[in-house]
Order: sequence, then structure tokens, then C-alpha cells
Amino acid sequence: MNTLVKSCLQNGFLMEPELADILLNVPSFDEEINSYLAEVLCSINKNKMLSISALSINIDKILLIFDNYKSQKKEKSEIIDRYASFLKSHLKPLVPQQAQTEKKEEKAEEISKSFNGHVKIIDSFILPSRKISVGDFVNHFRNRFIFFKSILQERNELQNLTSINKINGQKQNVSIIGIITDKRMTKNKNILLEVEDLTGRAVLLINANKEDVFKKAQSTVLDDTLGFRCSGTGEMLFVNDIVFPDAMQPERKKAPIEEYAAFTSDLHVGSIKFLEENFLKFVKWLNAEIGSEQQKEMAGKVKYLFIVGDCVDGVGVYPNQENLLAIKDIREQYVRLAELLGKIRKDVYIIMCPGQHDSVRTAEPQPPIDRYFAEPLYNLENLLLVSNPSLVNIASSQDFDGLKILMYHGASFHSLISDIEELRLANAHHSPSKVVKHILKRRHLAPTHSSVVYIPSENTDPLAITTVPDIITNGEVHRTDVSSYNNILIVSCSCWQSITPYEEKVGNEPDPCKVPLLNLKTGAVNILDFSS
Repeated sequence: MNTLVKSCLQNGFLMEPELADILLNVPSFDEEINSYLAEVLCSINKNKMLSISALSINIDKILLIFDNYKSQKKEKSEIIDRYASFLKSHLKPLVPQQAQTEKKEEKAEEISKSFNGHVKIIDSFILPSRKISVGDFVNHFRNRFIFFKSILQERNELQNLTSINKINGQKQNVSIIGIITDKRMTKNKNILLEVEDLTGRAVLLINANKEDVFKKAQSTVLDDTLGFRCSGTGEMLFVNDIVFPDAMQPERKKAPIEEYAAFTSDLHVGSIKFLEENFLKFVKWLNAEIGSEQQKEMAGKVKYLFIVGDCVDGVGVYPNQENLLAIKDIREQYVRLAELLGKIRKDVYIIMCPGQHDSVRTAEPQPPIDRYFAEPLYNLENLLLVSNPSLVNIASSQDFDGLKILMYHGASFHSLISDIEELRLANAHHSPSKVVKHILKRRHLAPTHSSVVYIPSENTDPLAITTVPDIITNGEVHRTDVSSYNNILIVSCSCWQSITPYEEKVGNEPDPCKVPLLNLKTGAVNILDFSS
């Protein structure tokens, strides 16, 4: 019997025979490591029974502990790697049976809701748990580049398109597609960009005298993937035009039946600043209990309600937040939210994504709000929980393929406003649709690596706009704004929270209790005011 099995048994643990067979075959490279591994295996088990399934569920945690141990025992790093490799090959990651059952039930629940209310989920991201390395970020950007290249290479403006490594020392007119890795201003007030593709790097100069091109260059940010029409040599290329991927629709799509969709966000239920009376007034309006006869008729035709994140105020989101909470327990906040949404008539389909204040990870894409924290929400038959961002289809019928709505709470907005001079000067916090236009222009919700915390995906970039929506809606900045870009309707949502000390400090002025209401047949948008 090796030290590993012996140590586990001496600690009072029972061991599944199949696991004992595996552990007895652990190569006895080092008795000290055997003893340490025994401590690790015992420490992660709440009960006194060691089994293959229990350890397989925690294999990622075990390997992470071994990584930390390796940094402490550098002289034994090679041996520790062999131990880790052995464990990884024999203890395959598993999902607990209960979790598998719950996920299947949740998926079935989502599908049934989707089709019941003519709401279909196109994209709602739930990325699997896995260890992330630098290579994952490299693959993430590589996949993003390939996607944008496939769009840009179809653009007629990019004549003589070539890869960077094929540009020689002779002066020539070429077009390239590249991702911006550096941007700076020269002493002559020209803009210098460094870009790269999968073959190499190039230095691009945008002359301040070329006003149109220079203005485009000013609006670029790091990690934008763009097309450049240039002249010059491999040492320096002079830019004559910049081509953005640009999301566009051939025309504004309209539904054949007169129905309405309402858009809101940032309820912040649980905050002492939550404007509950005003929100209940909106609920009564939706239920056709108040308003003129014409308004009641309109309210009766509201079939969809989009709630775009920050549904509750959360707990521990920022320092000393507890002083501004009326409900200090996150689960109780969701209980109250469910009570409020439960008052809405059941033929209104509510589609809700999370934001930074909700009980989900900060990293995007944020998964749907979890049942563990928000059980009462899962009991609402007309509520569909989706990720942030997400893409859904509404109002489809046999003769109409529906409207695609892209929901994104908007964590990247502050970074974009900070990085793009045009948005700073336009005070875009007060007119968030200007930010959305830049997002649609580059077809990415958070183009710069540091603009949001995100999880790199293995195959696609969830923050890239791969499917062009008919409508894009956001929250975050607490102000209503409606506009359009290339036949895509932009709906920025208001909030249900009065001004907070933080907003006063940074000079943000919320415009609460406003609800954009979209007529799906005519495309007209009315803004309802429940602030008085």
C-alpha cells in the first residue's frame, strides 16, 4: 500500500474500491508529494467517502491546488507535473448527476417558454467551466480576426487586398485587413497605427490633412479589426481610407400584426433608491388598469417586455453599498422582484438578461440569472431568462420570420466613451445611442481587450455581432434614447432608481421611469413617462 492510500485511510476516510485501484497505481515518485496529495483529496470532500465521481467533479480544483504547490516546490516541478498528468488522465471532469438533471429541466423549461410566446432564443451563452490559459486568448482573437476578415474581404472598397507579409519594398497601392495593436499621435499631429494580421505586422500613417480619413482614425480603438486602403511600402503604409465592418439591414423590418414591445432596464430592486411606486404604476398601465381608453387599448396590445439587466441592486457590488440597501439579502431582492413581475398579466412575455448588479459573474458573456439565487423567478411562467448579451426572435409567424432583438446591458459603454473623442465631446452618457452606433459600426460590443472582463470562447466571440439584429437594446447609463443606424433600431433604456451618491459624484444625471414602447407594425416608438 503506497503512502497516498495509507494517508487517506489514516485520516478516517472510506474509499471506493475502484478509486483505490487508481491511487495504488500512482507512481511513487515522491513520498512527500504523496502525503500532500492525500491531504488535498481529503480536504475537498465534505463527507468521509472518497469516490471517483466525487474527485472527478473537483478535478479542476485539485489541479489548481497542484499548480500553486508547484510554485512553492520549484525543485520538484517536473515530478508534480507527472502527478497532475496522471490524475488528469484517470479522473475525467464530470458534471454532478443532480446538476445534469437540473440543466436538462431548465433547458426544457426554456424551450417550452420560447415557443409558447412566439419568443425564440437565437443566442444565449452558457460557457462551460474550464481552465483558461494565455493560449485561449490567442485563439479568441484569432477567431475574431477570421470572422471580421470574412466580412471585410467582401467590401468593394478594399481593392488589391493582400496579407501583410506579401507587401514588399516597392511602392504600391494595396488594401489590408488588420487588428489595431497600438495607436499614437505623432509630433506633427498625425495618427500612427500598428496593425497585425495572421501573417505579420505593419505601420500605418494617417495624415491630419486627409480630414475624412483622419476623423475615422480618431474613432478607432485598440483591437478594432478594420480594412485599410493604403499606398506605400512594407516599411510604412499611408492610409487613404478606413473600412469598418458595419452592421446593416437593407430596410427596417415591420411585423404584419399590430403588437407592442416595451423596453426597460436597471430596476435596482432592493436599493433604497428604487422607485417602486413608479414601477407599480407602469405595471398597472401594462395591465390596462389606468390611463385613457386609447392608452388601455394600446396597453392591451403589449406582448413583449424586455428587461435589460441590473434587475436587482445586488450585494457587495461596491464599497459601503449596504448603507444604500433596503433589502440586504440577494435572494430576498429576487423574491421582491418576482413579486413585482408576477403582477404583470400573463400574456405579456418578459425577456430578462442580467447586468453587473445581478447575481452572476462579472465576466461577459454573463449567464442567465441562476436558480440558486433567484428560485422565485423560475416560477413565473411568462418569464424567459437569457444571458448578457443575448439574441432573441419575437413575433414570428407562418408568413413572417420575426424580429431579431440583441440585448446587451452595456458595461463597455464607459470604456468606449473614454476612448473615443467624438463620444466624450458629445457627452454620450446623456445620449447612449451614439455609443451603440459605434458598436454597430465595428460589429463588436466590447472591442478593446481591457474594456470589460470577459471569458474567451473556444470557437466564437460571443461579444461579436455575428448576426445583424433588427433592434439592439441596452441599459447601464440610466437614460432613454431612441435612434437608428443602417436600418437597425436602437433603444437605450431608462431606469427605476433615483440618483445615487456615486452618480452625483461623477456628474451622471439619470432620467428614470421612462419606457420606450415600440409598435411592431409601424415601427413607431412612443416614450411613456411614469415619473410623476
